[in-house]
Amino acid sequence: MSFDQRAFRKALSCFASGVTVVTTLHPETRAPAGVTVSAFCSLSLEPPLVLFCLGSRTASLDAFRQFGHFGVNVLSENQRDMSNRFASRAIDKWQGVRYETWDSGVPMLTGCLANLECELVEARDGGDHIIFIGRPTRIKHHEVGSPLLYFRGGYMDLPPPGCGAG
Repeated sequence: MSFDQRAFRKALSCFASGVTVVTTLHPETRAPAGVTVSAFCSLSLEPPLVLFCLGSRTASLDAFRQFGHFGVNVLSENQRDMSNRFASRAIDKWQGVRYETWDSGVPMLTGCLANLECELVEARDGGDHIIFIGRPTRIKHHEVGSPLLYFRGGYMDLPPPGCGAG
């Protein structure tokens, strides 16, 4: 029996995920690199570790492998345009984007629900993706706001807290 990849993709799309933009620098030019990623999660509390996955054909893959640091920017519900920008193959994704640099120099997007600056611990093959494991060295988060969610191939809005079943 053959494996139905279309059914597999549809089944996986039923898992709602938050949306992040991971960022780094090209090691030689120090130019910023960034890509939208929904494959992000915490890995360990002790020691603190996170992971994200990039497709093995991602244009900026070598920058993420080589620079040694990366940023994870957890997008808020009002940052759909940021998600779409960094998901595109546009040449200049960074034009007009507001960001700050932290200790490693990696660009950290402003206005996010959370930002984590990480030291790269390991990059491992994972099928047609590369799994990046990092140790957060600096974090910032906001107590208010709602996440940007991705579900069944599109963005999804959460109802305001207190609405719904009760």
